[in-house]
Amino acid sequence: MGFLMELLEYITLNIDEIISRVFEHLQLTVLSVTISILIGVPLGILISYIKGLKKPILGLSNVMQAIPSLALLGFLIPFLGIGEAPAIFMVVIYSLLPIIKNTTTGLDSISKEMVEVAKGIGMTRFQVLTKVKLPLALPVIMAGVRISAVTSVGLVTMAAFIGAGGLGYLVYSGIRTVNNLQILAGAIPACMMALSIDFLVSLVEKAVTPISFTDKAQSANHSSIKKFNIRKKIVLCSALLLLLSAFAANIFGKTSEEKVIVIGAKDYTEQNILGHIYSELIKANTDISVDLKTELGSQVVFTAITNEEVDLYVDYTGTVYGSILGYSKANDSQTVYDICVADLKEKYNLLMLDPLGFNNTYTLSVRSDTAEKYGLKTYSDLAEVSNRLTLGATFEILNRNDGIPNLLIAYDMTFKEMIGIDGTPRYTAIANDEIQVTDAFSTDGMLLQYDLVVLEDDKGFFPPYQAAPVVRPEILVTYPELETVLEKLTGILDDDTMRELNYQVDVLKKNPKDVAIEFLESKGMN
Repeated sequence: MGFLMELLEYITLNIDEIISRVFEHLQLTVLSVTISILIGVPLGILISYIKGLKKPILGLSNVMQAIPSLALLGFLIPFLGIGEAPAIFMVVIYSLLPIIKNTTTGLDSISKEMVEVAKGIGMTRFQVLTKVKLPLALPVIMAGVRISAVTSVGLVTMAAFIGAGGLGYLVYSGIRTVNNLQILAGAIPACMMALSIDFLVSLVEKAVTPISFTDKAQSANHSSIKKFNIRKKIVLCSALLLLLSAFAANIFGKTSEEKVIVIGAKDYTEQNILGHIYSELIKANTDISVDLKTELGSQVVFTAITNEEVDLYVDYTGTVYGSILGYSKANDSQTVYDICVADLKEKYNLLMLDPLGFNNTYTLSVRSDTAEKYGLKTYSDLAEVSNRLTLGATFEILNRNDGIPNLLIAYDMTFKEMIGIDGTPRYTAIANDEIQVTDAFSTDGMLLQYDLVVLEDDKGFFPPYQAAPVVRPEILVTYPELETVLEKLTGILDDDTMRELNYQVDVLKKNPKDVAIEFLESKGMN
């Protein structure tokens, strides 16, 4: 009962955001399913008439269905960018197969005798299709649409990974911070939406089913047929209104302000907080509107800013130096920063502004009992016993030039097993002794909660990771007032302050936006 009260309290406090995410989710779902119908039904009709195309089209649909959704999203980003376009494209791809299959199955199941009768009374081929085949096949076609509509609700949750919003944002943010209330605040509406859409499509399915196919066919009279037709019109009009509202929201719901910038943030707590800090700071000190896109992967947000889909985001000198620019040898903070500034400008025409003041470098951490058992204080100590331990680390550091692959070489480490675990769940894993070593950021608030021992990088493998805003120079030319506003945060965030802000979100479960606003108010900037 206590947990239910906590959930209701959380939903009440965050109702505005939840409603906003519900509408984003519904809009993406309706648009995706509509496009799937417009593509899938004609394809199903085509292969029912041209049998030679049946195997290639269904085969291709099956292949596309087998591609992992996250892999498809990652592949689409260079072509479609971030936001709604790749999310809708992905859902359409996965929704096509049941619609195509059911359309061709429904049409092929119609008896040849019925088709011959239709031809015998003088119907053209097109009339046979529209007046005989499609009406009779509609119940089967709608069953395919129903399947696609329900599965699309789940697929749209992936949209959060590429800045398209939706209820997936709440679910993945909750998973990352082990916030069960936030997870349920996203999962419950998604479940209810799937059931509601299934119910609505079932009503449409009944509405388009000829009355002769229903259980009341034998007792049908003029009055019942009239009532049936009225209900049919009501259901179809309701579905049409839902469809039109989704398209209207997509067309007119976009920000119409002349002055607007897009801020990107990576997919972890600190970036979420920083994104909101910049967003609230800009809105409080200028008349510029902000479109904040959170939960973006490191490479995703960098690709987005080079494609001019994002105008500003916060990155780290070590990430730029090692992962983007490809340097491997660490240098002092100033040298790394100077190289990042020069190379970003020369190679990508991007500006890295002055650092915010904290150095969020990578660390390796262990439980205090593990450190005591093996006498671990440094990475070199860890290297001597690494073959007895399991490393659980984020996917990003497991694959970066400045991450685990070269760290293993530098320290001659050989872990018993290496497991990719993104976000806060890796802390749960180390607390349960499922892993013994994990990566962390030096400003990570979860280090305080789990009382982990941070090992010393005694060979200085990791470069400095000073946080600094990266911005497109064109945006500063367009809005020159931005430069003065952005300078307000220069050097204002030290390691302890950033760790405390992260702690408020990760451990105290505060909303990142509220934490950002409170910070700005404490500095007199909001």
